[in-house]
Amino acid sequence: MAARPRLAVWKFASCDGCQLSLLDCEDELLQVAGEIEIANFREASSAVVDGPYDLSLVEGSVTTPEDARRIQEVRAQSRRLVTIGACATAGGIQALRNFGDVEEFRRAVYARPEFIATLATSTAIRDHVPVDFELRGCPINKAQLLEVISAYLHHRRPTVPTGSVCAECKRRGAVCVVVAHGAPCLGPVTQSGCGAICPAYRRGCYGCYGPQDTPNTAAWTAHLETLGLAPDAIRRVYRTFNAGAPAFRAAGDAAVPEGG
Repeated sequence: MAARPRLAVWKFASCDGCQLSLLDCEDELLQVAGEIEIANFREASSAVVDGPYDLSLVEGSVTTPEDARRIQEVRAQSRRLVTIGACATAGGIQALRNFGDVEEFRRAVYARPEFIATLATSTAIRDHVPVDFELRGCPINKAQLLEVISAYLHHRRPTVPTGSVCAECKRRGAVCVVVAHGAPCLGPVTQSGCGAICPAYRRGCYGCYGPQDTPNTAAWTAHLETLGLAPDAIRRVYRTFNAGAPAFRAAGDAAVPEGG
């Protein structure tokens, strides 16, 4: 009998939420498990099968010298490598450190900061190794995760929507929070996948899925200004879960020019 494809799941700097999305698949996961060998998934089992692996799912960002070394090893063992979640695809919420003084943070938090080895930045996995596909979200959509796994099992490219959250609002019948309430919202520039949860509860989109495929952040920043947002408030809108995503980082920087 032919060997089943081997799946490995890896954790870097993250909260484990995206790995839990895989466990949340429940019944679907049982079917997936029948098609693949889950060879390395520490969140689910202490049993580990050595690589190489046909597909690796990587959660988390690179924040330490050890992370930078270990991701090279993971890539070398993986035929296909897919990053899952905002941490792995954009540096995560911890990428806010990229805009501050990490040494100052370390001295303020730790009693013995000299024992803490860390990098000055939190960066996406793609900044260190080649990545075959990025699955966005904080956390990821479990249906999209199953699509990614199925796609690679069948040797095809995953089909994941890359349009805006606004389209999901329309499909859900949610009232536009910008038009109705003047709320700051990143829906027009954020990739869909969450089901427009926040706008459905009269809250602006926080950009959990990162920039959509064609984000016109300049135009949207101009509109946020018409809502009365000051430049520093606009920058904060862009600096959340995907602050390190290039389009959002550039938009935040542009809102408050250097030295402003």
